[in-house]
Amino acid sequence: MLTALSISNIVLIERLDLDFEGGLGVLTGETGAGKSILLDALGLALGARADTALVRQGSDRAQVTASFAPPAAGTPLAALLADNDVVLEDGEPLLIRRTVKADGGSRAFLNDQPCSAALLREVGSYLVEIHGQHDDRGLLAPAGHRALLDAYARADAGAVAAAHASWRSAGERLAAARAAIAEAERDREWLEHCVAELRTLAPQPGEEAELAEARAAMQKGERIAGDLSTIMEAFDGSAGGPALLRGAARRLDRLAGDHPLLAEALASLDRAIIDADDAEAKLHEAARALEYDPDRLEATETRLFELRAMARKHGVQPDELAALTDDLAARLDAIEGGSAGLSRLEAAVAESAAAYTHAATALSDQRTKAAARLDAAVAGELAPLKLDAARFRTLVERLPAERWGADGIDRVEFLIATNPGAPFAPLAKIASGGELSRFILALKVALAEEGGADTIIFDEIDRGVGGAVASAIGERLARLAGGSGKGAGKQLLAVTHSPQVAAKGATHFMIAKSSEGTVTRTGVRALDEAGRREEIARMLSGAEVTAEARAQADRLLEVAG
Repeated sequence: MLTALSISNIVLIERLDLDFEGGLGVLTGETGAGKSILLDALGLALGARADTALVRQGSDRAQVTASFAPPAAGTPLAALLADNDVVLEDGEPLLIRRTVKADGGSRAFLNDQPCSAALLREVGSYLVEIHGQHDDRGLLAPAGHRALLDAYARADAGAVAAAHASWRSAGERLAAARAAIAEAERDREWLEHCVAELRTLAPQPGEEAELAEARAAMQKGERIAGDLSTIMEAFDGSAGGPALLRGAARRLDRLAGDHPLLAEALASLDRAIIDADDAEAKLHEAARALEYDPDRLEATETRLFELRAMARKHGVQPDELAALTDDLAARLDAIEGGSAGLSRLEAAVAESAAAYTHAATALSDQRTKAAARLDAAVAGELAPLKLDAARFRTLVERLPAERWGADGIDRVEFLIATNPGAPFAPLAKIASGGELSRFILALKVALAEEGGADTIIFDEIDRGVGGAVASAIGERLARLAGGSGKGAGKQLLAVTHSPQVAAKGATHFMIAKSSEGTVTRTGVRALDEAGRREEIARMLSGAEVTAEARAQADRLLEVAG
């Protein structure tokens, strides 16, 4: 329930602080006084678009703060606040604050905690329900009737939407699998050829690099084979360098004792022999490593070129050929095993279709039962609104299967008949504007009784009617706000031009515009009994309040009390 509203620098409102109570509160004032500004300010607090045009001329920013009674524990609103880390102490009100800068930009707060406008809108949907002057266009449009009936039925339409999404997803997977198998079937011959060719080649990861390295080594061996052979001839046989060095060392060994220099020469010669032997060993090792075999080189090059040609053919790297083989083989296998896979997907589609049908049928049953309750509730509102002969019907019609969707399997439309024996027709077909307004009020009141919001606002719902009908409207609003039944204990705020409705209010606010020089301001004040009498008399007589108007105002207040 809305407990307080504080507004600063919004359009013509410089500063305004209002306290609200439960029951029916009425807001009155002359045309153009600024009643819509009040609702715009509340809408801003509830997450409406932040328009810089709302900022009062000459101010750098506008601000509105709305205070609400704390939500009961366990309610969806309490869960939403908890999910967004908005903590309320026991008995602490829920404060919503919104600021708009004149140069653009806005900020939103829940209990002084920054939040998004989207979260404000979600929170606001639990707190306040506003029936504006022109929202009857939504009631006239059949496209919105199904959602209204679902809200009235308190049905979980989201479960049906989720089941439909699952069904659609399963169908998409099945269609994709069928398309893939059909494509693979078209490519069967090509796939069989490629897989056979690749399996014959049997490429291995890393093979191309190994072959390229071996080929390079053999090509290098081919280039140096002649030089290496000539060098190694200098080491071979009795005439080779190492043999000559050993012969010289044997002769020198017999002479080394004759002179110290000969001993040193022998030591150097021994080292040379060792180095020569080491060089000879390395030459033989290099010869083996760089061994040139024309047949082996040819075989290596052939394999390497085959791998590279196959990679070019398929547009991949040589190292990717092994994976490509597996992939193409899997596609070929899918053709053979496709029937089993399709059977599983078809079973999943059938299962999800059955789950959707079950959920949608249950929702349809809920709608049908709720439609009967709604028809009875609206029928109960027609007689007080002087529509005794009229009838209301909520049509719940099963759609053909091809039109089933996330909203279920039904078409819902509100129909009315204004005279006995007349056929039912859509709301928009009613010719009389006065009748239409009363039908819409009856429907709104019936829907509001089942609504979750504790605060309901009616903006000039009584336009176009007067006299006994206006009095009936006021009685119904007062009863909805504080009488017995499902709507008991709600807070209703009604913006009205009807003195009969105004007289039914438990609280009364008057909205007035004043001017001081070039400055125009809108103000709101709560009226006491004397003030209510004078305001209702003004509504009855116009600019000049007469004694007869005051007497009539007294009668209206007396009857209302």
